[in-house]
Amino acid sequence: MSVKKIGKVIFIIFIILSVIYYLYSSFYKKKKVEKILELPEELSNNSNIIENVKYQSTDSKGNKYLIKALTGEVDYSNSNIIYLTDVESLITLENSEIITITSDYGKYNSLNLDTIFSKNVIINYLENKIIGEYLDFSIDRNTMIISKNVIYTNLENILKADVIEMNIETKDTKIFMYEKEKKVNIKSKD
Repeated sequence: MSVKKIGKVIFIIFIILSVIYYLYSSFYKKKKVEKILELPEELSNNSNIIENVKYQSTDSKGNKYLIKALTGEVDYSNSNIIYLTDVESLITLENSEIITITSDYGKYNSLNLDTIFSKNVIINYLENKIIGEYLDFSIDRNTMIISKNVIYTNLENILKADVIEMNIETKDTKIFMYEKEKKVNIKSKD
């Protein structure tokens, strides 16, 4: 066998082992917590692409997560990180209503279920709708932080702010602007 053929065989074996490792760590290993990395501007060329991605899991508290995407790209440098496009997520928290999230892009961490959604993020929860450009959804920190051009609407009000931060368990919410001299804008629909 030539050196090129041996190199190709080794590369194919590496890809297969990476996928097997990813599937094993996603579904059979116990979930561990790790810090989420920021979503890069461009996706790495050192990864592979999967079409019609679907990740479904339940954490130790009974919360259920379903994330679907048109494509997923597994990062070779960290096989627990998957970059997603055209993302739809359905989150059913224990003793709570269903939260739906859509976005153009996402970054899913299969170890701790944390997900970063970016570009055209839309969150629907009961009669509430939140639109923004960036959402950091973390089960580990129990937070959902949406930022950049945030518009929150419900049956009565329209609110514009830089950031909305919500505790997932308690539903405690902080709404604020980055610059102290700017104010959160709230308008009544009436």
